[in-house]
Amino acid sequence: MGTHEYEEDPRNETVLISVNGELFPRSEAMVSVFDAGFLLGDGVWESFRLHEGKLVFIEDHMDRLFRGAAQISLDPGRSRGEIRDEIDRVITANQMHDQVHLRLIISRGIKPTPYQAPWVISSPPTIVIIPEFKRANPRRAVEGIRLVSVEVRRSGPEVQDPRINSLSKHNCIAACIEAAEKGGEEGLMLDPHGFVSTCNSTHFFMVKGGAVWTSTGEFCLEGITRGKVLEICDRNGIPFSERNFTFEDVSSAEEAFVTGTFAGLTPVVSFDGRPIGEGKRGPICELLQNLYQELVRG
Repeated sequence: MGTHEYEEDPRNETVLISVNGELFPRSEAMVSVFDAGFLLGDGVWESFRLHEGKLVFIEDHMDRLFRGAAQISLDPGRSRGEIRDEIDRVITANQMHDQVHLRLIISRGIKPTPYQAPWVISSPPTIVIIPEFKRANPRRAVEGIRLVSVEVRRSGPEVQDPRINSLSKHNCIAACIEAAEKGGEEGLMLDPHGFVSTCNSTHFFMVKGGAVWTSTGEFCLEGITRGKVLEICDRNGIPFSERNFTFEDVSSAEEAFVTGTFAGLTPVVSFDGRPIGEGKRGPICELLQNLYQELVRG
């Protein structure tokens, strides 16, 4: 599972999941087969980490959630405060405090018949909050992942805006399948112009000449962790740039790593079967991991 590899926790068998404000045991939580999210992937989602009783970067995540909903003309039907209160209620009901991952999904709601038009709807939006006791495998933070190039590309907003957390994930799933077929744990994708954009489920960074490089951000999700890493570099005098670069540049990188809400920073030890740098976590990656954890702890 690469960066999303986690330690099994039996408590997840009995977690309570919120569906439209009502709590259900995991085995009983469900939505209608006529839900627009199920039928069409019509909706948005967001993920959160609970660390020592604190929802990490919660305001940034809520901003992204509401930006994404507005982008697809979806009114969640609840205020930001109401959604935040429901998240807190779910955490309390499950007696959660640390090493918790939450997924929040908002679909356009239930349709009277399977049909694409977003105004053909017969219910308020569906809001689901799935909490899990989910600790990232700490081994990955040291041993890293194998990255491969994929032919599936990220599109521009004229096709499907890659900067929002849409329920329509086919583009990323196709890249994930291709990466697995090539023996990789994550696939590195190009943008429409042939420059490196992002990975299928994480954001990509590399180190060249002692400086941290990442893509322009034009064709990737507005990554919260990605943004925090850039802020950390800026505050700590670590050279960095958002720029266009190619797979050839990646092949000659001194270090590389990927970022995401679940696992934070994960080193990349190989690209297309060849070692990145010395084939192990590099010093800048390790430094940024430590600085990021300090930021998470507040």
